[in-house]
Amino acid sequence: MSPSSPASLSPSVLAWLRCFDAAARCGSFTRAALELHVSQGAVSQQVKKLEDRVGHVLLRRTPAGLTLTPEGEQLAAATRDSFRALESALQRLHAAHVGEPVNVSCSPSFAMFWLTLRLGNFYRVHPDMALRIIGESDTADPARMAQDNIAAAIRFETADGNSDDAVTLFDEWLVPVATPAFMQENPGLREAGDLRGTHLLHAADPWEGTEPTEEWARWLAAVGVPVPATALRLGTQFNHSLLAMQAALGGQGIAMGRLALVLRYLMQGRLVVPFRQRVRLQASYQFIGSPSHPEAATLLSWLQDEARQFMQQRDALFDTEQIAIS
Repeated sequence: MSPSSPASLSPSVLAWLRCFDAAARCGSFTRAALELHVSQGAVSQQVKKLEDRVGHVLLRRTPAGLTLTPEGEQLAAATRDSFRALESALQRLHAAHVGEPVNVSCSPSFAMFWLTLRLGNFYRVHPDMALRIIGESDTADPARMAQDNIAAAIRFETADGNSDDAVTLFDEWLVPVATPAFMQENPGLREAGDLRGTHLLHAADPWEGTEPTEEWARWLAAVGVPVPATALRLGTQFNHSLLAMQAALGGQGIAMGRLALVLRYLMQGRLVVPFRQRVRLQASYQFIGSPSHPEAATLLSWLQDEARQFMQQRDALFDTEQIAIS
């Protein structure tokens, strides 16, 4: 490599960068030497070689300690991020090697009504891998996922909200659901036009930026039943779909169910679809994997298999129950 050529990431350059990173963080060659378990002179010499190679002074030696030049600030930011990313990747690989659980993030409702019901299938295929399910609904941030060692996140998002690297697992449909007992106690509810606001159960977490009554409003508009917003708000509102579903299971009203969350109860007969019209949502369930996690691809492959089986069951229910598209 000639003196005029750019510094490639040879073993020598990587060693220089490690010394520069330590000196920049510590503000002292002496403290950097203690951290790296080498002599103070060795650190100073390595930094000088790096400065000669890039053609810029990176650290100024002052009585108060080392200070970064503008060029040094630029390189220090890059080395700091790069070494942190490498250390994080090594920690994740080590954790996977010693049998640490693989972290999967998803909303509590998706975890309870969909994911946890399929964990037995996962362990039959991957008996040597343990999962830790983390219930959360905030936007999946790749940087935070890497920091918290989260292998994958599953989010219910619209196309506009999708990460560039997100993989769609399956789409989602809305159907009203209630217990058979509730429908028997309300024989006047023969069609959607018979609904009143007081019959409705609302969840405040359909997806980010929506009103608690959003899913009912969409379904009613799609089936051609005008219900004023004031009437919609007469129904009981909950700050989480888990609560709305529990109220429906307790015979307290009719909830707007997403098929991913209610299919099991429909197949068991604990809930029924009183009005056989389904409305497709623009949002879908998205898999966001951490590129640096060694088990992200394994999780994606398994989830895609489970998603295909779920869609087959769901579509069979549509056909059997004659739940038409609206």
